[in-house]
Amino acid sequence: MKGFANVKVYIRGKGIIRADIGIKNGRIARISPPSQSVKPIIETGDCLLTAGFIDEHIHGAGGADVMDGTREALSIISETLVKEGTTSFLATTMTRPAAETEKALKAVAGFKRGRGARVLGAHLEGPFISEKYIGAQSKEHILNPSAEVFSALSAESGNNIRLVTLAPEQEGAEQLIKHIKSCGATVSVGHSGASGKQVADAVGLGLSCVTHTFNAQSPFRHREIGVVGAALLSDALCCELIADTVHVSVPAVKLLLKNKPYDKVVLITDAMRAKGGADGISELGGHTVYVKDGEARLEDGTLAGSVLKMNKAVKNLVEKCGCPTERALDCATYNPAKNLGLENEYGVIKQWAVADFTLLDEAFNVVLTVVGGEIVYIAD
Repeated sequence: MKGFANVKVYIRGKGIIRADIGIKNGRIARISPPSQSVKPIIETGDCLLTAGFIDEHIHGAGGADVMDGTREALSIISETLVKEGTTSFLATTMTRPAAETEKALKAVAGFKRGRGARVLGAHLEGPFISEKYIGAQSKEHILNPSAEVFSALSAESGNNIRLVTLAPEQEGAEQLIKHIKSCGATVSVGHSGASGKQVADAVGLGLSCVTHTFNAQSPFRHREIGVVGAALLSDALCCELIADTVHVSVPAVKLLLKNKPYDKVVLITDAMRAKGGADGISELGGHTVYVKDGEARLEDGTLAGSVLKMNKAVKNLVEKCGCPTERALDCATYNPAKNLGLENEYGVIKQWAVADFTLLDEAFNVVLTVVGGEIVYIAD
């Protein structure tokens, strides 16, 4: 049986140990003490094997964007992401004209993975958001929450929308939240000016996630806790985090980690097409974006997505925020899988789970990426 022999591996619940990991038919067939029973696909030395990273919130990379609406664009993103250890992602849309969103979702429905990361489905970021916290979205294409509109978009995706970002304070949101949950997708509050009570009421209806926590949402104040306060207060809410130390400061990251249950922080990149390229002028959601020194901003200075890589996000949690390595890895693997209801298949190293792996050196550089038991990237 092929796989990883005597590899240093992080297994949730056991910690970092030495083990043999056998792979068969794209799944993990064996986890056992080192015994020379597995034929190694690569010599791993002192590198660390982890489940493959999952990015539930990403717009683009490698010069391509989900809103390009083509399978070719998704292929470019897919093949770029494995270089940073990401093995699965949600193709994330933006608030744009209906025809553009429909085209993007059709591409997701028809996408067949090559030698890159798999598309787990779509993340619908808008159009059911608040104009007040628009960020880099397009306010002219915002729509009131509508189960009918959502159902039409879901059909375009092949009923493959797994995550929806919305503003629960908007008229019609209560019915939409219930409808989305009945369809098996995760509902997230984002680009929202909701009060703490409005968020709490939405949690009672099925809301369970916070989109890019701290960004594009009502802030915490001592008389009105807003979305940020609700995120910190409610153990029911899973919090996305852009850990580039630009979107969220190191002290704010530490505050989030201190206040949330172990499995309720999810690393995302919220990356745009400029990721993996040089500084300069790029585009996001129809807006011109200026990329410089690892920051992507609109002309008025508003942050517009990121160029963050997932392995760098993990590294930042550990080295800049004092997060234990095991917990940081969970934030990029198990936690997003659980947030999407996929934790029995993805984001975890256990018998018969999908054989998605990332091999990291001591500096969190990606050495090797495996998707479905197949090597899809080896560092030079």
